[in-house]
Amino acid sequence: MSSQLSVAWRHFFACSSFAGFFQRLTFKSLVNLIPVAGAIVFMILLSGMSARGLKAQQRREREPNIVYAERRARLAAEADGPIVLWGYTGREEVSQAYVFAQEDDFYYLTGHNEEGAGLIILPPPKAGAQNGASTPAADGLNGAREILFLPAKEPAKEKWNGVRMSPSDPGIEARTGFTTVKSFTEMRVAVEKLAKTSSVFWTILPYEKELGGYPHEKAVVDWLQLVAPQAKLKDARQNISAQRVIKSPGEIAFLKQAIEVSLDAQLAAAKMMRPGLYEYQIAAKMVEVHAMGGSEAEGYAPIVGAGPNSVILHYDQLSRKIEDGDIVVLDVGAQYAGYSADITRTLPANGKFTVRQREIYDIVLGAQNAAIAALKPGADLCKKGDKSVYKISYEYINTHGKDSHGKPLGPYYIHGLGHHIGLDVHDPGQYCEPLKPGMVVTMEPGIYLPEENLGVRIEDDVLITADGYKLLSERLPRDAAEIEKIMADAAKDRGGKQ
Repeated sequence: MSSQLSVAWRHFFACSSFAGFFQRLTFKSLVNLIPVAGAIVFMILLSGMSARGLKAQQRREREPNIVYAERRARLAAEADGPIVLWGYTGREEVSQAYVFAQEDDFYYLTGHNEEGAGLIILPPPKAGAQNGASTPAADGLNGAREILFLPAKEPAKEKWNGVRMSPSDPGIEARTGFTTVKSFTEMRVAVEKLAKTSSVFWTILPYEKELGGYPHEKAVVDWLQLVAPQAKLKDARQNISAQRVIKSPGEIAFLKQAIEVSLDAQLAAAKMMRPGLYEYQIAAKMVEVHAMGGSEAEGYAPIVGAGPNSVILHYDQLSRKIEDGDIVVLDVGAQYAGYSADITRTLPANGKFTVRQREIYDIVLGAQNAAIAALKPGADLCKKGDKSVYKISYEYINTHGKDSHGKPLGPYYIHGLGHHIGLDVHDPGQYCEPLKPGMVVTMEPGIYLPEENLGVRIEDDVLITADGYKLLSERLPRDAAEIEKIMADAAKDRGGKQ
């Protein structure tokens, strides 16, 4: 019995999680451990893995607390007043299908993925202050330089929605990486105290943008103006964005995971693609592959556009039956640990490109290859200037092939070459900003010919390195002949036609 218990202990503490413990057990070892089942339960309770220790809304994986702390310190060093931020409240969406995900900037600074949180960060003491000496602002927070505010514990609510972190949890400081964690109800008093000595506050000021965020940002500003009406508000958005464009090693690792599972989904889609299926069936298979590979959500609504839908950039209705002779654009990316891939392939529905489809496909691929080859620090995605990689792709498309009227194809390349990816599939990053090592961008030229129901886009994710680039999605074939072979082999395995 004692030897079996010893084995159980070693297995348990060799694992990073309760689930990992059972993953390591073989059937034989599980049978052997049945006599000590009670002891195993006792170990679980002792280790803090009871229901009270669960983190219902925290992401499965995140970076170490020190990474988030360093980001906050860099932001604080650029501010001349307290920084006040809110996470999402959890009431931004009324859909019953809504699953909470934190506001990106708040998550980037805290790693906290539960609703109703707030954050105050103070700038460092001014030069000349003695070591350990407090400042008027710090005195307003009882000497703290940063505080995370969390909702108070609500046991009744947790019976419905699961356990949440709270300021009263034992060890909450170590779990969050903040030396001071208070109830969100105390945040107003803290800001009012700071307003007595601080004439400037920093937050994220609202602005209109395509993908939303404005109502939340406005609510925070309205609250600040109510609590500290005399304070001047400065915008922290660009300061945070300047950090987010350069990915940490941990962020790159998460992006690679998101990309890898997205590539698996693209391969699965290519192997099942055939006339007679619906667009939604292809998308459903890809989403399934994502989920089975560890993705917690899609990076964006899946785009599977066949025939006339292939020329619609963000088509997401997925209602058309795929017909023989269609071209099909699949722009589908997984999210992993909050980080989103963005991958697109264009396939012939029946497994064989027509002559015209192959011509347009090869032009897009040539433009992508030319652009990728030019990627390096100092280049940019701007539509003008001598450093523009976009111009390389546009000029390639505009000098290869013609439309049905014999005119150049450049006007049918109707979007930019690429964008940054990260916590958002369209992560912060200016098109005309020079590329730097650590940035991760997409390369996605396309041609869209509505008169021919022919749209082609090829999109890959690329890490900028010190001496050039690394194609993170290289494993997924782009060559038309390779794609046709994958589809032909799959059709043969199905016993169907190519």
